[in-house]
Amino acid sequence: MLEKTGVFFFKGQPLTLLGPELKAGDKAPDFTVVNTDLQPVSLATYAGKVKVFNVVPSLDTPVCDQQTRRFNEVAAGLSDNSVILTISMDLPFAQKRWCGAAGVDRVIPLSDYMERSFGLNYGLLIKELKLLARAVIIVDEKDVVRYIQIVPEMTDLPNFDDVLSELKKVLE
Repeated sequence: MLEKTGVFFFKGQPLTLLGPELKAGDKAPDFTVVNTDLQPVSLATYAGKVKVFNVVPSLDTPVCDQQTRRFNEVAAGLSDNSVILTISMDLPFAQKRWCGAAGVDRVIPLSDYMERSFGLNYGLLIKELKLLARAVIIVDEKDVVRYIQIVPEMTDLPNFDDVLSELKKVLE
């Protein structure tokens, strides 16, 4: 298993990411996660759609909360050919509870807790914490990675201006 250091930190301390280093232009790897009804979801579930992966360590933290609420707002303005998927290691029951309490109803929460295949296949599984690194990935309707932003510091938000600029290009 490939290990990467020096790209992701928690309060200044380096952490190790497991999995490949994806770049724009790469074919998006498949994965198996579960939705809030414990049903399996894969890349093929959203075939033909532009997919924004909003990847967070845990919805029950302030930064992840803020990030996901922001993407819920973005999702309101998107067409039917795109989807925002919030992926974390949170249990599906916790995701469902959090979304209900937060009024988040436009992003789709998915859990990688069972197989960790999203984290491992996208190079975002934090070895030391068994959580996902904060990241945003845009995959086009042909399942090609068009944009990837791994937020270097776990406690920081992604650069939304960059994400929205790239998303606009992909949707044109």
